[in-house]
Amino acid sequence: MPAFRAAYLIHGDDHGRIGERRARLKAMAEAAAGSAGVEVFEADACTPEAVGAALATMTFALGRRFVIADGVERWKDGDVDPIVQALKAADPDTLTAAFFAREDARLKAPAKLHEAVEAVGGQVAAENELKGRQLPGWLAERAKELGVSLDTQAARALVAQVGDRRQRLLRELEKLALEHGDGAHIGVAEVQEACASSAERTTYALADALVAGDRQAATRLLLQLRQQGERLPSLTYRMVGRLREAIRVAEALAAGQPPAQVRKTLRMPSFAADRLISEVSKRDAGGLRRALEAMADLEVESRGGGGGALDEETLALQAVLTAAG
Repeated sequence: MPAFRAAYLIHGDDHGRIGERRARLKAMAEAAAGSAGVEVFEADACTPEAVGAALATMTFALGRRFVIADGVERWKDGDVDPIVQALKAADPDTLTAAFFAREDARLKAPAKLHEAVEAVGGQVAAENELKGRQLPGWLAERAKELGVSLDTQAARALVAQVGDRRQRLLRELEKLALEHGDGAHIGVAEVQEACASSAERTTYALADALVAGDRQAATRLLLQLRQQGERLPSLTYRMVGRLREAIRVAEALAAGQPPAQVRKTLRMPSFAADRLISEVSKRDAGGLRRALEAMADLEVESRGGGGGALDEETLALQAVLTAAG
């Protein structure tokens, strides 16, 4: 079982990274204490009074208890006194408090909260986005830690191929290090060979699996993409786009248009258009519309519009199974 500190404060302007850390900590907490041992305060419920009361609550439950407060960037220094007192009085062997602040130019985690977390031996960690010009240097440092060297041009090529998401960049760098071995020098050629549009190809394969109604392939591809750090918004964007295209094809075929005429309306290579038309012809337009509705629901849920009853992984899996069903 992992060792937990009395408190954590994760803050910064890299909101995606902060969301990932919150999801990981919550999963670890539930594995250690069960869902009943984890209290989450977010959105309007994340107030200093509510969180302070939860921290001060005495229970007879065995094991560690976790209190997660997501949204503390809206708190002011004058609001934090209940938290300060509750953390001082808490037993660090039985309670962990985790605070998450998605900061921007106007909203910051209160300085007094920083001090309170540090005073109980907690961890304060900043997750800030790197500017584009900083990423090659950051990648070179990570490469050294992995036992390989990455020149500047190769680092720039990696950013161009993969994007600026640090988690995805690190995953690709780890794969390159494993493939080429300790002490290897990785240049532009190695980067382009290993990383060229792999995530994009896999995402379109997932979208095609939804159109084809292949639940097994869709589930496998979804899990693969999520494991390598793909965000739901980018995944749903491509899946929704392909499903809308499939619906247009289904409606055209239902209206009596010949496949050759439908193919001319599709902006894709002919072999891909033929495959799409073939898969669409095996499903009715109503089923594809229901698949599109499932993806729309997923997009709303992933942006916090569904009440937060399920985590992102469950929501995504549920939506993909429904869409491919």
